Amino acid sequence: MEQTSLILNQVLPILLLLALGGWIQHKKFLAETTIEDIRKMIVSFALPAILFASFLTIEMKWVYAIIFGMVFLLCILLFLLGKVLGRKFFPQVAYFPYLITGFEYGMLGVSLFGAAYGLEKIGVIAVVDLGHEIFIWFVFLPLLLIKRDGSQNPKMILWTFFSTPVVLAILAGIGLNLLGVQKNLIQVPLVGGVMKTLEFLGDLAVPLILIVVGYGIQINQTGLGKAAAVVVLRLGLLIPLALMLNHFLIRSSLGLEKIFETALFTLLILPPPFILPLYTRANLESEEKQYINNVLVLHTMISIGIFLVYFAMHQ
Repeated sequence: MEQTSLILNQVLPILLLLALGGWIQHKKFLAETTIEDIRKMIVSFALPAILFASFLTIEMKWVYAIIFGMVFLLCILLFLLGKVLGRKFFPQVAYFPYLITGFEYGMLGVSLFGAAYGLEKIGVIAVVDLGHEIFIWFVFLPLLLIKRDGSQNPKMILWTFFSTPVVLAILAGIGLNLLGVQKNLIQVPLVGGVMKTLEFLGDLAVPLILIVVGYGIQINQTGLGKAAAVVVLRLGLLIPLALMLNHFLIRSSLGLEKIFETALFTLLILPPPFILPLYTRANLESEEKQYINNVLVLHTMISIGIFLVYFAMHQ
């Protein structure tokens, strides 16, 4: 009974915050433009704050480079698989390969993992995600922009990478961590106050993200079956793969703590990146736009359910 209460106490806030976001949308309590402003605040301030603190405080190990390389390679292979399957089975869906690879770490992975295991554990999934971030900014987004615009300036890609708050936060956290100054920062006058401010901002991230995600869960029944096919394909491939990688790589080969297995499983069940609809062609047919949105929303709902089941089974 005590174990059941513990699980309920961790899971219920996630469900309630998601439900609150759905209620806000249903009742038009906040305008969509307001939610978009909140999303900008999350991406610009709250999420960078929590990622900076995560990379600043986590113990860096060389063995993490293996996870970095494995996740990056996996994302590449998934994209190539999407190209092959798209040509053969989904030729009418121009953006099919982009629905097969990539994971919505920032707006979903951080909130689910942080709500269930505590913000002090975010550093673990942040380490697991690092190879994915490099893939998103140096492979996924450039290819997406080339598909939209026909070409892309490498200087613009670098500028986008190094001007993004989330990326800057990760780089700053890793840099200060490697310098070994993290324990002293909070004691330095003024710097300590900035660190406390970042802690406050980080505390906002999880509840705000869950509310925004809940607000965005709106399914259009048109083409839902086709969207479900992509979700089944992704999860049918990635769930067994996550379990195998956890057993043979994380546990047996690297000997890492069990929380790393949970982090990898969480990352691999996440939906495709939410940025995908933002960078599609302006003249993209409305049917395909709806298809992409349906995949993202349906996958999000199923991912949340799978995560909660996994969490309950591994407590």
